[in-house]
Amino acid sequence: MHNKTNQWNNAFSPGNKQGLENLCNYVARPPLATGSLQRISDDEYSFKLKTPWSDGTTHLILSPLEIIEKLAVLVPPPRQNLVRYHGVLAPNAKLRSQVVPRKPDANEIEKTRGKSRNRLFWAALLARTFRLEMEVCAYCGGRMRMVAVLTDPVSIKKYLDGVGLPSSAPEIAPARPPPQEEFDYY
Repeated sequence: MHNKTNQWNNAFSPGNKQGLENLCNYVARPPLATGSLQRISDDEYSFKLKTPWSDGTTHLILSPLEIIEKLAVLVPPPRQNLVRYHGVLAPNAKLRSQVVPRKPDANEIEKTRGKSRNRLFWAALLARTFRLEMEVCAYCGGRMRMVAVLTDPVSIKKYLDGVGLPSSAPEIAPARPPPQEEFDYY
C-alpha cells in the first residue's frame, strides 16, 4: 500500500507528464475492465471477478438484462448529481485530500458569498472565471463597490446616453464569404 501512495504522490509533482497521464487514465476508466466480460451464448455472458469471493466463485454467468441491471445501478437518479466518483475521487478515498481542493474557510466564504452563502457575488464569479479583479479600480487601485443595478430599459438608455455611450445595438452587417486566396500555380 505504501508504494501505491508514493506512486500517486509522484503523479502530482510538477512536470511529471507520465504521472498525469496515469492519473487521467485511472479517473477515466470504464465501468468494466477490458476482457472481464465474455460472450458464452446468445443468452449468457461470463463476467470474471477481480478477486475470488470467499466461497471460491471466480466468474458470474449473467443474461444481457442482468448485465444492464448491474450497470444501471451506476447511473445517478434523476435530478441528482450526474457524476459518480470512483477510485481516488470517491468520497472516502484515502488519497482524495491530495487531489480535491480544500473547502474554503468562513472568511473566504464571507468575502465571495456575503451573508446568503448560496450564490457567489458577480465580482467573485468574474474573478474566478476570467481572472479579472472587478473590485479594484484600474486607475487608482481603490476598492470599488456596486452603487446601483439598472434593469429597466428606459433607465438603461437614459444612463448610457448621459455618459456618452451608445444606447442601441449596432446594425448587423450582412454575412460575407472569406476572401479568395490567389495561388501561383496553374
